[in-house]
Amino acid sequence: MADGQTQAERPKRNAFSRFLDGVEWLGNLLPHPVTLFAILAAGIVVLSGIFGWMGLAVEDPRPAGAPGVAEDGMIRAVSLMNGDGVRRIFTNLVDNFTGFAPLGVVLVAMIGVGVAEKSGLLSAAVRSMVLGAPRHLVTVAIVFAGIVSNTASEVGYVVLIPLAAAIFYALDRHPLAGMAAAFAGVSGGYSANLLIGTIDPLLAGITEEAAQLLDPTYQVVATANWYFMVASTFLITLVGSLVTIFIVEPQLGKYDSARADKSILDKTMMEQLTDKERRGLLWAGIALFGVLALMAFTLVPEWGVLRNPETGDRMRSPFFDGFVVWILIFFMVTGYTYGRVVGTMKGDRDVIDAMSDALASLGLYIVLVFFAAQFVAFFGWTNLGAISAVTGAEFLKESGLTGPIVFFFFIMMCALINLSLGSASAQWAVTAPIFVPMLMLIGYSPEVIQAAYRIGDSTTNIITPMMSYFGLILAWASRYDKDLGVGTLIAMMLPYTIFFIITWSAFFVFWTFGLDLPVGPGAPTYYAPQGG
Repeated sequence: MADGQTQAERPKRNAFSRFLDGVEWLGNLLPHPVTLFAILAAGIVVLSGIFGWMGLAVEDPRPAGAPGVAEDGMIRAVSLMNGDGVRRIFTNLVDNFTGFAPLGVVLVAMIGVGVAEKSGLLSAAVRSMVLGAPRHLVTVAIVFAGIVSNTASEVGYVVLIPLAAAIFYALDRHPLAGMAAAFAGVSGGYSANLLIGTIDPLLAGITEEAAQLLDPTYQVVATANWYFMVASTFLITLVGSLVTIFIVEPQLGKYDSARADKSILDKTMMEQLTDKERRGLLWAGIALFGVLALMAFTLVPEWGVLRNPETGDRMRSPFFDGFVVWILIFFMVTGYTYGRVVGTMKGDRDVIDAMSDALASLGLYIVLVFFAAQFVAFFGWTNLGAISAVTGAEFLKESGLTGPIVFFFFIMMCALINLSLGSASAQWAVTAPIFVPMLMLIGYSPEVIQAAYRIGDSTTNIITPMMSYFGLILAWASRYDKDLGVGTLIAMMLPYTIFFIITWSAFFVFWTFGLDLPVGPGAPTYYAPQGG
């Protein structure tokens, strides 16, 4: 609300506006995610002492004799508030951090993404995709480009969203409608994509850590949700385009340029690709085919070096187990090729600078991971995660919520949590140790659980001020409407959230349980406990 407004000038607050105010107020009460994980880790230590002293235990649902099952068939709370616990914390603190699965894969992937971003490839690819679309398909192209840009999300936020506003303005359409369409694709459809991006190995690593609380041998690969997310790309493109054309743009009405910052209307962001950039994209495309050919060479033939050496299997193989290496190769080769052609990459120094800049931008993430890794490790040591999972699974069984309907509730819960904890990795690191084992115990695979989580996490990104880029979007939007506030932006994006969560959840259930299709290569739908 602007300063200096009188009570009479303030817009009337309805029940929904007051609800959004409450969400924002609650979200502001939360500490920084790093502080939150530190508090959670300390809280687990305290709770372990209390429950250990109480002798808390539940019956282990796994068969007797299975790995990790105690002789008496019970799962007992283990206290960290004693000599053994303190020694275990001190001797494993560093190993918890360095051994945390998401850390390494994200660092490796970002080395490659940094080269593609610094060379200008990602920016040029997004501009080419949108500016080259026929006029009547511009909305579809913008939403689709937003989803694809999630491979390196900063490009979507920094390049595509302001570009979309400029395109709509040039077409005599409301620029905020273009911005909304791009924002919906980049952030509302965050988990959908045609390609494997940095978020895939990150979430897979957290899911694997959570699954191993119940099954120590379980592995989750970066491609765990690939099939479903490719299909979701076209669903979100369709729904986002229809919502823009038939709901958001009509509600915004005719644009009044008098409300804008005049400097933003010069359309400088709409510069077409230069001949050099087009040539760079052509050679990057040739390099892409070379990488794809190399990938096929290592997997398709019977003697493919990255097939499973014992069984010859393609799905459960070194190819997919080490897929993050392909992400690295893909972005490094295409990014460097583009950079050499356009002149942004002239030698090894430019490549090294791009890599170091990408890793430098992850400083906060690395700090967050340190505390998140301690929380996950403590949760596993104390058995509180397993106890919570068993207790929750028994409740679901007793209430009859064991069928696919349970995922509607799970998706809604993730969507609501996301309003206050906007980081996909931070939210999943907190909730995965509880809900992955819990839903595994009623028969669903970690890969399917992760896919459902990604729907809930993505769909409310665009309406929560807690999302890290929300302030940036608000700043861009206010340049086209100087009176625009947080409530206006949330109201503009709310139709996308409503339609995304309804259609995407229904599509998930139809895909997984109606068509009985896997969510990713080699990803099962159901989970059978060890020995079961």
